[in-house]
Amino acid sequence: MHHIKPKINKKGGKQRGGKGFSSEELEKAGLNPAEAKRLEISVDKRRKTAHDQNVVAVKAYAEKKQAEAKPRQKPQTKKKAKK
Repeated sequence: MHHIKPKINKKGGKQRGGKGFSSEELEKAGLNPAEAKRLEISVDKRRKTAHDQNVVAVKAYAEKKQAEAKPRQKPQTKKKAKK
């Protein structure tokens, strides 16, 4: 399964892969930590910054995963017959 990882800016302008997205990035993307866990998006509680490129990546990945998800059917209840 493909997991998405954020890009972190290092000193000197270079980037590296991060351990997870910050809660601020998830909030800007319209997700909460529970939804992120359900969509298999890693969250790093230590990070405080929000990079725009990561917000765009989270939005795109979440939309893709939600489109692939099968819609749940409501469970059918049995009706009791009157005597």
